[in-house]
Amino acid sequence: MNTARQQAAVSFEFFPPNTPVGSDKLKTVVAELAAVKPEFFSVTYGAGGATRDKTLATVRDIAAAGHEAAPHLSCVGATREGIAEILATYRAQGIRRIVALRGDLPSGTAVAGEFRHAADLVRFIRQTQGPDWHIEVAAYPEYHPEQRYARRDLQHFADKVAAGATSAITQFFFNADAYFHFVDEVRALGVTVPIVPGIMPIHNYARIAQFAQRDGIEVPRWVALKMEGFLDDAASIRAFGLDVVTQLCRRLLDGGAPGLHFYTLNQSGLSLEVCRRLGR
Repeated sequence: MNTARQQAAVSFEFFPPNTPVGSDKLKTVVAELAAVKPEFFSVTYGAGGATRDKTLATVRDIAAAGHEAAPHLSCVGATREGIAEILATYRAQGIRRIVALRGDLPSGTAVAGEFRHAADLVRFIRQTQGPDWHIEVAAYPEYHPEQRYARRDLQHFADKVAAGATSAITQFFFNADAYFHFVDEVRALGVTVPIVPGIMPIHNYARIAQFAQRDGIEVPRWVALKMEGFLDDAASIRAFGLDVVTQLCRRLLDGGAPGLHFYTLNQSGLSLEVCRRLGR
């Protein structure tokens, strides 16, 4: 068994549940995923802070169970005062890890707020909170869907790191070469922080394909054709999806990726099976 795969750090991402039943289910999922000793669990934050209270509640539950929790924090549409208040709340809860994002404006909103870019948020956290926060930022191996020019997107990422980011988590992808090329490009710009690949287990192919189309993520044609050929054969979709994602993870770790961050969609089964296949 490859030792690098066994020792690689893993982390898992959730979205805040909307119901008490969902909250209870997520506590079970967290307990199941804790078996592979993840570095942390992250919790997303709705557009314009729409899930702020739910994000905080979910983070509290994870921390109360004895795990490190990293809330997402988006700054679009926000004020410095509002962000400072949220950071103070997290500090009071003992939270020192955060995923700093620009985020998307809520539908029908046109005001961007006092932060134009994620780099502005990272800089604000460092200037007002000091060095004791671990700040994650987003990376886009196939480039941000709103960005027309690859070099400009690479520079925006380098700016976030220069502003004080500790490490980065990528958007999900299925093309390992895109990840390795992105890492090489930003290393050439002087970026040295760890860049952890984001992994999306294939729970529902139609849904994943929709995410990918929206965000400009390439689904290899051979994968798409096979998945579409399975039609409603859920067992075959699950088995093939596990093979594709496990193969991707092996290649990433063997190529030097520092860990894996799983987008769980609040489910444990597929992520746990990939981890098992990797020897964890």
